[in-house]
Amino acid sequence: MHTLWEKARATGQKAGADRNRYVDALRAYSILVVVLGHWLMAAPEITPSGDLKAGHILADLPWTQWLTWVFQVMPIFFVVGGYSNAASWRSSRERGTPYGEWLHARLRRLVLPVLALLAVWTVIAAILIGVGFDRELVKIGSQTALVPVWFLAVYVAVAALAPVALILWDRFGWASVTAMGAAAVVTDLVSISTGNDPIGFLNYLFIWGGVHQLGFAWRDGRLADRKRSLSLAGAGLVALIVLVTLFDYPVSMVGVPGAESNNTLPPRLPLFALGLLQAGVLLALEHPARRKLESGRLWTGTVLVNGLIMTLYLWHLTAMVAVLAVSLAFDGLGLRTPAGTGLWWATRPLWIVFMAVAVTPFIVVFGRFERPRGEIPAPPAWRAIAAVVLVCAGLGTLAYFGVGDESGLNWEYLALPFAGALTGRIIARGS
Repeated sequence: MHTLWEKARATGQKAGADRNRYVDALRAYSILVVVLGHWLMAAPEITPSGDLKAGHILADLPWTQWLTWVFQVMPIFFVVGGYSNAASWRSSRERGTPYGEWLHARLRRLVLPVLALLAVWTVIAAILIGVGFDRELVKIGSQTALVPVWFLAVYVAVAALAPVALILWDRFGWASVTAMGAAAVVTDLVSISTGNDPIGFLNYLFIWGGVHQLGFAWRDGRLADRKRSLSLAGAGLVALIVLVTLFDYPVSMVGVPGAESNNTLPPRLPLFALGLLQAGVLLALEHPARRKLESGRLWTGTVLVNGLIMTLYLWHLTAMVAVLAVSLAFDGLGLRTPAGTGLWWATRPLWIVFMAVAVTPFIVVFGRFERPRGEIPAPPAWRAIAAVVLVCAGLGTLAYFGVGDESGLNWEYLALPFAGALTGRIIARGS
């Protein structure tokens, strides 16, 4: 850890004076909150009959669903992504870098780490199925471990469309954000009134794309004024309250097991309102936060987290599955306290410590995939786009169905991300 800290400190010292360190801080903050939220929401329990109950604190204690207004911070990651993608694409255009090369570089950083996760879970599932392990448990375990990849699939798609979205922003400004919100309203109206969820999936583009546009506004200084940021937050808060009180949208900003409806699958309007709220609040704090980030230790910590951010995000639930497996091997050690009791809450800090210790070996082993080695020539743009389609399709289906189920390994879904990686030269044949 000392070595990692020193490397992060050395890297941080190389940051240019014009670098907006708050972008890096928000990226680190959002992922840390997601990880902490996932670990806290899980409430596995060994029942008196000896069965494992895959409890979920949002279902067991409905009042905790209000906390997701704080813990669901994926909107912030998309805002940060918008800021970074705008800066990166504009810089590439100035250098004359073609779209295919720009997209290829971003795909390598985003997709390589998840391929390692898929490869490991393919091996785990194949071994467990081969020795006759309960296939339903294999499915549940892999679904849990792959929860993070749904977001990655959406983010890859939105990032690939960033140059087009930036054209809309440059031409129409705030009207492009408003148009995304209006499209999301229409999508929800049609989807909910007809009971047609597939139509609702258009909101992956309209809602997350609209939140991504806020990053463009931030990059161009359109949210630099504190009053404007707070006005944005106020509009988001009012919209959020109206949606959950008058229009019966769920309070929870993440899916709740057993609930009749949710705001994430497909994405619903409350997520757009939450994005406005969170972006407005956090950008209103930008100036004092940037002064704080001049501190050596705070900035070094930010650099350290950003250096392992994808590995932590992708592997933190695999670490939790590993902890549960060890606990079950020792007769459910630590899993016999009913969720939501005083003792359960009192032991949550210890639970988080166990999770942090468990994820550390994964970070050490797989962290290198965040830093692609060697150069691979960028493919033509059409191949990079084909790679996006294949990778996103594969990650989306795997997050939903898992690596394996009652019929065995889901080879057809597993093949898609790797086929995309080969098509887009994210990995080279023979590497």
